[in-house]
Amino acid sequence: MFKYSYDALVYYGEKAKDSIERCARYGYDAIELCGEPEYYDVKEVNQLCRDNNIKVSSICSVYNEDRDLAHPDPAMREQALEYVKKVVDFAASIDCHMVIANPTACCKTVPLAPYEDEYKWGVEGIIKGAEYAAKAGVNLCLECWNRYETYMLNRLEQAMDMLKDVKMDNVGVMGDLFHMNIDEADIPQAIRDCGSKLTHIHFADSNRAAPSKGHLDFAPIMKALQDIKYQGYITFELLPAGADPFGTLKAGGGKEFFDEYTELAIKHIKAIEQTL
Repeated sequence: MFKYSYDALVYYGEKAKDSIERCARYGYDAIELCGEPEYYDVKEVNQLCRDNNIKVSSICSVYNEDRDLAHPDPAMREQALEYVKKVVDFAASIDCHMVIANPTACCKTVPLAPYEDEYKWGVEGIIKGAEYAAKAGVNLCLECWNRYETYMLNRLEQAMDMLKDVKMDNVGVMGDLFHMNIDEADIPQAIRDCGSKLTHIHFADSNRAAPSKGHLDFAPIMKALQDIKYQGYITFELLPAGADPFGTLKAGGGKEFFDEYTELAIKHIKAIEQTL
Protein backbone atom coordinates (compact mmCIF):
# COMPACT_ATOMS: atom_id res chain seq x y z
CA MET A 1 0.00 0.00 0.00
CA PHE A 2 1.33 3.41 -0.99
CA LYS A 3 1.53 6.46 1.27
CA TYR A 4 -0.03 9.71 0.08
CA SER A 5 0.82 13.35 0.67
CA TYR A 6 -0.27 16.72 -0.72
CA ASP A 7 2.07 19.65 -1.28
CA ALA A 8 1.01 22.69 0.78
CA LEU A 9 2.73 24.85 -1.84
CA VAL A 10 -0.57 24.50 -3.72
CA TYR A 11 -2.52 25.98 -0.81
CA TYR A 12 -1.02 29.39 -1.43
CA GLY A 13 -1.51 31.88 1.41
CA GLU A 14 -3.41 29.45 3.62
CA LYS A 15 -2.83 28.83 7.32
CA ALA A 16 -1.08 25.57 8.19
CA LYS A 17 -4.10 24.54 10.29
CA ASP A 18 -6.45 24.62 7.31
CA SER A 19 -4.00 22.78 5.05
CA ILE A 20 -3.27 19.99 7.53
CA GLU A 21 -6.92 19.54 8.41
CA ARG A 22 -7.86 19.31 4.73
CA CYS A 23 -5.29 16.59 4.07
CA ALA A 24 -6.56 14.63 7.05
CA ARG A 25 -10.17 15.07 5.96
CA TYR A 26 -9.51 13.50 2.56
CA GLY A 27 -7.52 10.55 3.87
CA TYR A 28 -3.92 11.59 3.30
CA ASP A 29 -1.11 10.13 5.35
CA ALA A 30 0.98 13.28 5.29
CA ILE A 31 1.47 16.81 4.04
CA GLU A 32 4.46 18.29 2.23
CA LEU A 33 5.33 21.71 3.63
CA CYS A 34 6.84 24.64 1.78
CA GLY A 35 10.56 25.25 2.22
CA GLU A 36 10.10 28.63 3.87
CA PRO A 37 10.56 27.84 7.59
CA GLU A 38 9.60 31.35 8.69
CA TYR A 39 6.06 30.69 7.42
CA TYR A 40 5.50 28.14 10.17
CA ASP A 41 5.33 27.86 13.94
CA VAL A 42 7.10 24.59 14.71
CA LYS A 43 5.19 23.96 17.94
CA GLU A 44 1.89 24.57 16.15
CA VAL A 45 2.77 22.30 13.23
CA ASN A 46 3.75 19.46 15.54
CA GLN A 47 0.52 19.81 17.52
CA LEU A 48 -1.63 20.00 14.37
CA CYS A 49 0.01 16.87 12.99
CA ARG A 50 -0.62 15.00 16.23
CA ASP A 51 -4.22 16.19 16.44
CA ASN A 52 -4.94 15.14 12.85
CA ASN A 53 -2.82 11.98 12.74
CA ILE A 54 -0.83 13.47 9.86
CA LYS A 55 2.92 13.35 9.25
CA VAL A 56 5.10 15.79 7.34
CA SER A 57 6.29 13.73 4.38
CA SER A 58 8.80 16.19 3.02
CA ILE A 59 9.82 19.80 2.59
CA CYS A 60 9.43 21.39 -0.85
CA SER A 61 12.49 23.62 -1.00
CA VAL A 62 12.24 26.81 -3.04
CA TYR A 63 15.36 27.46 -5.12
CA ASN A 64 15.07 31.03 -6.35
CA GLU A 65 17.91 33.08 -7.85
CA ASP A 66 19.28 33.81 -4.37
CA ARG A 67 19.55 30.07 -3.56
CA ASP A 68 21.88 28.76 -6.22
CA LEU A 69 24.43 26.16 -5.13
CA ALA A 70 26.05 26.36 -8.58
CA HIS A 71 26.45 30.14 -8.74
CA PRO A 72 29.88 31.44 -9.85
CA ASP A 73 30.02 33.77 -6.83
CA PRO A 74 31.24 31.86 -3.73
CA ALA A 75 29.18 34.16 -1.49
CA MET A 76 26.02 33.22 -3.38
CA ARG A 77 26.88 29.52 -3.08
CA GLU A 78 27.39 29.91 0.66
CA GLN A 79 24.07 31.74 0.94
CA ALA A 80 22.36 28.86 -0.86
CA LEU A 81 24.03 26.32 1.44
CA GLU A 82 22.82 28.24 4.50
CA TYR A 83 19.31 27.99 3.05
CA VAL A 84 19.65 24.20 2.72
CA LYS A 85 20.81 23.99 6.34
CA LYS A 86 17.91 26.14 7.50
CA VAL A 87 15.40 23.87 5.75
CA VAL A 88 17.11 20.77 7.18
CA ASP A 89 16.84 22.24 10.68
CA PHE A 90 13.16 22.92 10.08
CA ALA A 91 12.60 19.38 8.82
CA ALA A 92 14.31 17.87 11.85
CA SER A 93 12.21 19.99 14.21
CA ILE A 94 8.96 18.56 12.81
CA ASP A 95 10.10 14.93 12.50
CA CYS A 96 10.36 15.14 8.71
CA HIS A 97 13.10 13.09 7.06
CA MET A 98 13.00 14.25 3.42
CA VAL A 99 14.08 17.58 1.95
CA ILE A 100 13.89 18.26 -1.78
CA ALA A 101 17.15 19.64 -3.16
CA ASN A 102 18.46 20.98 -6.43
CA PRO A 103 22.01 21.99 -7.37
CA THR A 104 20.94 25.22 -9.02
CA ALA A 105 18.15 27.79 -9.11
CA CYS A 106 14.76 27.22 -10.68
CA CYS A 107 14.19 29.08 -13.96
CA LYS A 108 17.95 29.53 -14.50
CA THR A 109 18.03 28.06 -18.00
CA VAL A 110 21.62 28.84 -18.95
CA PRO A 111 24.79 28.67 -16.82
CA LEU A 112 26.52 31.86 -15.75
CA ALA A 113 29.93 30.17 -15.96
CA PRO A 114 31.23 27.11 -17.84
CA TYR A 115 28.83 24.20 -17.30
CA GLU A 116 31.58 21.96 -15.92
CA ASP A 117 32.35 24.50 -13.20
CA GLU A 118 28.72 24.99 -12.26
CA TYR A 119 28.15 21.25 -12.16
CA LYS A 120 31.14 20.86 -9.84
CA TRP A 121 29.92 23.64 -7.53
CA GLY A 122 26.44 22.15 -7.51
CA VAL A 123 27.77 18.74 -6.52
CA GLU A 124 29.93 20.29 -3.79
CA GLY A 125 26.89 22.14 -2.42
CA ILE A 126 24.76 18.99 -2.37
CA ILE A 127 27.54 17.10 -0.57
CA LYS A 128 27.89 19.80 2.09
CA GLY A 129 24.14 19.96 2.51
CA ALA A 130 23.89 16.18 2.76
CA GLU A 131 26.66 16.01 5.34
CA TYR A 132 24.79 18.53 7.47
CA ALA A 133 21.47 16.72 6.91
CA ALA A 134 22.93 13.34 7.87
CA LYS A 135 23.75 14.63 11.34
CA ALA A 136 20.08 15.56 11.76
CA GLY A 137 18.75 12.27 10.40
CA VAL A 138 17.41 13.99 7.27
CA ASN A 139 17.66 12.82 3.63
CA LEU A 140 17.91 14.92 0.49
CA CYS A 141 16.42 14.06 -2.89
CA LEU A 142 17.54 15.58 -6.20
CA GLU A 143 14.56 16.87 -8.13
CA CYS A 144 14.68 17.03 -11.93
CA TRP A 145 12.93 20.00 -13.56
CA ASN A 146 12.02 20.26 -17.23
CA ARG A 147 14.20 21.94 -19.85
CA TYR A 148 12.26 25.23 -19.58
CA GLU A 149 13.11 25.56 -15.88
CA THR A 150 16.72 24.39 -15.66
CA TYR A 151 19.74 23.51 -17.76
CA MET A 152 21.21 21.00 -15.30
CA LEU A 153 18.94 18.10 -14.22
CA ASN A 154 16.10 17.41 -16.66
CA ARG A 155 15.87 13.61 -16.56
CA LEU A 156 16.18 11.03 -13.81
CA GLU A 157 19.20 9.44 -15.48
CA GLN A 158 21.05 12.74 -15.05
CA ALA A 159 20.22 12.81 -11.35
CA MET A 160 21.42 9.21 -11.08
CA ASP A 161 24.71 10.28 -12.67
CA MET A 162 25.02 13.12 -10.16
CA LEU A 163 24.46 10.65 -7.32
CA LYS A 164 27.64 8.87 -8.41
CA ASP A 165 29.56 12.11 -7.86
CA VAL A 166 27.80 13.03 -4.62
CA LYS A 167 28.41 9.61 -3.05
CA MET A 168 26.21 10.23 -0.01
CA ASP A 169 23.92 7.52 1.35
CA ASN A 170 21.29 10.04 2.43
CA VAL A 171 20.81 11.50 -1.06
CA GLY A 172 18.34 9.99 -3.51
CA VAL A 173 16.53 10.89 -6.72
CA MET A 174 13.14 12.53 -7.04
CA GLY A 175 10.77 12.43 -9.98
CA ASP A 176 7.96 14.85 -10.82
CA LEU A 177 5.44 13.62 -13.37
CA PHE A 178 4.75 17.10 -14.72
CA HIS A 179 8.42 17.56 -15.59
CA MET A 180 8.88 13.92 -16.62
CA ASN A 181 5.98 14.23 -19.07
CA ILE A 182 8.05 16.82 -20.93
CA ASP A 183 11.54 15.30 -20.86
CA GLU A 184 11.34 11.54 -20.23
CA ALA A 185 10.86 9.26 -23.23
CA ASP A 186 9.32 6.55 -21.03
CA ILE A 187 8.15 7.54 -17.54
CA PRO A 188 7.64 4.02 -16.12
CA GLN A 189 11.03 2.89 -17.41
CA ALA A 190 12.75 5.94 -15.94
CA ILE A 191 11.25 4.99 -12.59
CA ARG A 192 12.40 1.39 -12.92
CA ASP A 193 15.90 2.49 -13.89
CA CYS A 194 16.19 4.40 -10.61
CA GLY A 195 15.02 1.49 -8.48
CA SER A 196 15.64 2.04 -4.79
CA LYS A 197 17.38 5.36 -5.48
CA LEU A 198 13.98 6.92 -6.22
CA THR A 199 13.12 8.22 -2.76
CA HIS A 200 10.43 10.82 -3.50
CA ILE A 201 7.96 11.61 -6.27
CA HIS A 202 5.50 14.35 -7.20
CA PHE A 203 2.30 13.40 -8.99
CA ALA A 204 0.33 15.66 -11.32
CA ASP A 205 -1.36 15.17 -14.64
CA SER A 206 0.15 16.39 -17.91
CA ASN A 207 -1.32 19.86 -17.39
CA ARG A 208 -0.33 19.90 -13.70
CA ALA A 209 -3.94 19.51 -12.64
CA ALA A 210 -5.29 16.59 -10.62
CA PRO A 211 -4.86 13.10 -12.08
CA SER A 212 -7.67 12.40 -14.59
CA LYS A 213 -7.72 16.04 -15.75
CA GLY A 214 -4.95 15.62 -18.34
CA HIS A 215 -3.70 12.88 -20.65
CA LEU A 216 -1.25 10.90 -18.50
CA ASP A 217 -1.87 7.18 -18.07
CA PHE A 218 -1.18 6.59 -14.38
CA ALA A 219 -1.66 2.81 -14.34
CA PRO A 220 1.77 1.92 -15.80
CA ILE A 221 3.39 4.57 -13.59
CA MET A 222 1.83 3.04 -10.48
CA LYS A 223 2.88 -0.42 -11.67
CA ALA A 224 6.48 0.79 -12.04
CA LEU A 225 6.44 2.14 -8.49
CA GLN A 226 5.09 -1.20 -7.30
CA ASP A 227 7.79 -3.05 -9.23
CA ILE A 228 10.62 -1.11 -7.55
CA LYS A 229 8.92 -1.51 -4.15
CA TYR A 230 8.79 2.24 -3.77
CA GLN A 231 8.89 3.20 -0.09
CA GLY A 232 8.42 6.96 -0.25
CA TYR A 233 5.31 9.11 -0.43
CA ILE A 234 3.26 9.80 -3.53
CA THR A 235 2.93 13.56 -3.15
CA PHE A 236 0.58 15.61 -5.30
CA GLU A 237 2.04 18.91 -6.47
CA LEU A 238 -0.68 20.50 -8.57
CA LEU A 239 -0.67 24.07 -9.89
CA PRO A 240 -2.89 26.20 -12.15
CA ALA A 241 -1.91 26.47 -15.81
CA GLY A 242 0.00 29.57 -16.78
CA ALA A 243 3.42 31.15 -16.47
CA ASP A 244 2.58 32.56 -13.03
CA PRO A 245 0.53 29.93 -11.17
CA PHE A 246 1.05 31.60 -7.80
CA GLY A 247 -0.19 34.86 -9.26
CA THR A 248 -3.38 33.02 -10.23
CA LEU A 249 -3.75 31.66 -6.71
CA LYS A 250 -2.95 35.03 -5.13
CA ALA A 251 -5.65 36.66 -7.25
CA GLY A 252 -8.20 34.16 -5.96
CA GLY A 253 -8.17 31.78 -8.92
CA GLY A 254 -7.55 28.05 -8.88
CA LYS A 255 -10.12 27.30 -6.17
CA GLU A 256 -10.42 23.74 -7.50
CA PHE A 257 -6.85 23.04 -6.37
CA PHE A 258 -7.95 23.13 -2.74
CA ASP A 259 -10.85 20.86 -1.73
CA GLU A 260 -11.88 19.56 -5.16
CA TYR A 261 -8.47 18.47 -6.42
CA THR A 262 -7.23 17.34 -3.02
CA GLU A 263 -10.11 14.86 -2.92
CA LEU A 264 -10.00 13.92 -6.61
CA ALA A 265 -6.24 13.27 -6.70
CA ILE A 266 -6.14 10.67 -3.96
CA LYS A 267 -9.42 9.01 -5.00
CA HIS A 268 -8.28 8.59 -8.59
CA ILE A 269 -4.85 7.22 -7.77
CA LYS A 270 -6.09 4.95 -4.98
CA ALA A 271 -8.61 3.47 -7.42
CA ILE A 272 -5.73 2.61 -9.76
CA GLU A 273 -3.75 1.20 -6.84
CA GLN A 274 -6.60 -1.23 -6.16
CA THR A 275 -6.22 -2.67 -9.66
CA LEU A 276 -2.52 -3.50 -9.35
